[in-house]
Amino acid sequence: MLGSAALVAFAPTTDLDRAQAFYGDVLGLPLVDRDAFACRFDANGTPLRVSLVDALTPAPGTALGWVVQDIHATVRALVDRGVTFAGYDGMEQDDDAVWTAPSGDFVGWFHDPDGTTLSLTQEAHPA
Repeated sequence: MLGSAALVAFAPTTDLDRAQAFYGDVLGLPLVDRDAFACRFDANGTPLRVSLVDALTPAPGTALGWVVQDIHATVRALVDRGVTFAGYDGMEQDDDAVWTAPSGDFVGWFHDPDGTTLSLTQEAHPA
């Protein structure tokens, strides 16, 4: 039913200024507009609405992720912009905190300023 409908992604924030700086300046997503309730970014054609909330408890898993061509180059570029990639006990991750999934995909995780888990994936077998 929704297979032909456009997707809109949402992420919560407790501070719109901080979210705008992170998603816009650090991650490089173009800001489309902002009002008192949210910042709307263009995530390569998918609208990302970062909405203001009074309080939040981050979801236990990844909320948003990007597929990239070269995960190590992207990780290093984001680290240069102040992003810290997460290391997880029990998962073998390389020096860039990138994990190799059983499929051969490479995955790295980081957090936005509100603690929401975000990820990068380099697919082993791109479509």
